[in-house]
Amino acid sequence: MTVDMTTTIPTGANSTTTSTSKTAVDYQSFLKLLIAEMKNQDPTKPMDSTQYVAQLATFSQVEQSVQTNTKLDQIMQSSALSQADALIGRSITSADGNTSGTVASVRLASSGLIAVLENGTEVPVTSGVSVKAAS
Repeated sequence: MTVDMTTTIPTGANSTTTSTSKTAVDYQSFLKLLIAEMKNQDPTKPMDSTQYVAQLATFSQVEQSVQTNTKLDQIMQSSALSQADALIGRSITSADGNTSGTVASVRLASSGLIAVLENGTEVPVTSGVSVKAAS
């Protein structure tokens, strides 16, 4: 069985906070821009109501995108943990073929899964890694 890990899985508080804070900055910037526009409009020429509704709809879409990204991160972490559980007790060979052994534990890092062998060697679970039933 070849395990192909083509995407990285963000985990831990640091990477989640980083991706969330970047999105939150965009979200906060949009909110500040909307408030500044509303505060600085000419009272004798108020904003067109269709523009106002369109901006509120955009604001709602940004908020939903932030929530969707958070949920997708949680699903990806759950999927990675399921993969990790399936590796324990199996024989694994690194992509270059130089390292092999039985997986004692699996660690979830920001770069993906890392299999820890019984002898303490760590093997990143990337494209080309071979996993077999332990003999």
